[in-house]
Amino acid sequence: MNTLDAKRVLETALICAQLPLPLKDMGVLFNGAINFDSIRQLLEDLQADWSTRGVELVQVATGWRFQSRPGMREYLDRLHPEKPPRYTRATLETLAIIAYRQPVTRGDMEDIRGVTINSLILKQLEDRGWVDVIGHRETAGRPALYATTKLFLDDLGVMSLNELPAMNSGSEPIAMLEQTEFGLSMPKFETVALPPPNL
Repeated sequence: MNTLDAKRVLETALICAQLPLPLKDMGVLFNGAINFDSIRQLLEDLQADWSTRGVELVQVATGWRFQSRPGMREYLDRLHPEKPPRYTRATLETLAIIAYRQPVTRGDMEDIRGVTINSLILKQLEDRGWVDVIGHRETAGRPALYATTKLFLDDLGVMSLNELPAMNSGSEPIAMLEQTEFGLSMPKFETVALPPPNL
């Protein structure tokens, strides 16, 4: 298969995919005839091909996907004027603590926040797919350990937690999430629009 055909196959698969495509899945498209290094090169070529369009190819935590560019957001919002869900300050504080201090127990979060955390907040974050229980601390009562998920990273448009804005000394984690509005105000993350929760 020549390069042009391989790019066409990748482009079609990425456009038709409902979720980000991992490199491993892209390899299946070619029955192993094209190695991962070649696929990465084809992805870079596709990124360059789409550089002047309203859509861009990006890599997120779970793979590669096409998404709209920041400048298109105002127009796309006209098609779907429904705003993404708003989260309470308590929810954002809890999410920020989990993102920046994970893995943490509910008790850890309550110590940091200084107030009791409503179990509905954790349930909301779990239902949204942003946090999950990854184990239990080996102490009395074996409390659940919470951590963020790959979906959380995908919704922010980042590949890893290392790409979250660094916390300045003395600033609270919630201040960082409010500042970035889940990445929407920072140039690197501008293209991310949080989809509505899966119901």
